[in-house]
Amino acid sequence: LIKIQAAGVNRPDIVQRLGKYPPPEGVTDIPGLEVAGEVIESNHEEWHAGDKVCALVAGGGYAEYVAVHGGQCLAVPDGMSMTEAAALPETVFTVWNNLFVRGGLKKGEVALIHGGSSGIGTTAIQMAKAWGAHVIVTAGTKEKCDACLKIGADLAINDKEQDYEAEIKTHYPDGIDVVLDMVGGDYIAKDMNIMRLDGRHVSIAFLGGYNAQIDIRQIMQKRLVITGSTLRPRSIAEKTELRDGIRDHIWGFVQQRKITPQVYKTFALSDASKAHAELETGAHIGKIVLICD
Repeated sequence: LIKIQAAGVNRPDIVQRLGKYPPPEGVTDIPGLEVAGEVIESNHEEWHAGDKVCALVAGGGYAEYVAVHGGQCLAVPDGMSMTEAAALPETVFTVWNNLFVRGGLKKGEVALIHGGSSGIGTTAIQMAKAWGAHVIVTAGTKEKCDACLKIGADLAINDKEQDYEAEIKTHYPDGIDVVLDMVGGDYIAKDMNIMRLDGRHVSIAFLGGYNAQIDIRQIMQKRLVITGSTLRPRSIAEKTELRDGIRDHIWGFVQQRKITPQVYKTFALSDASKAHAELETGAHIGKIVLICD
């Protein structure tokens, strides 16, 4: 049982509010997918009362308290605020699962991250750079591109003003190894044009549409892997396995501050509607967090 001090705001929360993303069976309809706070009670061997943790939850984050399986918790690093810690679980779990486990990103490879200035994007940039990869991002304004470069991206392309496919062919003529895609739509065919042999394309959202027309010959000739996933409905065992991978391979970078949460704005829990409105503008760079004290 965690006494929540801060909770991250994510786009699935908005979709749930609109009635289009119901919680899994047996999960509270209170929104909120990530929290940070203090353990009040624990029946889990890893955690004890007084521990400071951040956690991935299937719902219930917009609250004073939440119950969560210990296998979905990570220790808040020394010196990190609860506000920062609450901005981590949903993004770190998502990026680890999709860019590293499903996408198999390796040191020295080239990753393309669409939506680089989002909460997922800013986390993915830092995780990939800490891993030793080259990172290209797309974002919709110069300000957003500059922010991505500041936290480590090697190339940031304003996809509202530039043809990102042409830009990547100019700067990275050998192509891309892994794509983390939250846009979908016609971006998928463009991505496949610039992917290398044995490239991996991982879809995590479809802000640009959920239908795509692709050339199957490219999949065959380049031996491409086209995959994707969702996180919320997965079992506790699966989430614990992801948490273990994060703890063993990524959390050290967080503790060393090589990966730092990018908090854009904070709102009181009572102003959750204002936080949603802010996220819906699309102007944010990084994460929006609710303060639940």
